[in-house]
Amino acid sequence: MIICAGNNETFDFAQPMGVGLIETAMNLTRLCLFDKPEFLLFVGSAGSYGDNKIFDIIESKTASNIELAFLRDEAYTPLDNVISTNTTNKKDIIVNSSNYISTCQELTKKFLALGVGIENMEFFSVLKIAQEFNIPAGGVFCITNYTNKNAHEEFLKNHEKAKELLTRHVETRIKELTTS
Repeated sequence: MIICAGNNETFDFAQPMGVGLIETAMNLTRLCLFDKPEFLLFVGSAGSYGDNKIFDIIESKTASNIELAFLRDEAYTPLDNVISTNTTNKKDIIVNSSNYISTCQELTKKFLALGVGIENMEFFSVLKIAQEFNIPAGGVFCITNYTNKNAHEEFLKNHEKAKELLTRHVETRIKELTTS
């Protein structure tokens, strides 16, 4: 099953789950309880912490939930804040998830030192629910912006093209899988 966030980030081939960590967790849990999918593929936009360029397509099976206060040693968590469904030795770009969009470029560069490359609001919830229900899962993302003071304006400017690129990428991958 292919899923996406919702609101203005929808695709003809994907079922919307909600925006942010909470809506996604609630709606995906409900879906899994009543009609458990065999596989989950999340498709969405993402912000780059600096290494990935605008319109890069990223595939990942690893997510984190690290808040900015953690990067400044102003917070800690007793919870596992990195999750992966990756069963191969292939190194994933870690996708950080938070209900907030990062806009401080100096601070977010610290994510790169932790091996975290991009951010998407929903992906951690997707992998956590997939893990709970023992469902293989992954994500495909298109970079719309850098995590800086212009993040929102860049996102708005690049969002439609990113959705087009994601649509083409997913359609191509589906064809590859069905013809092999």
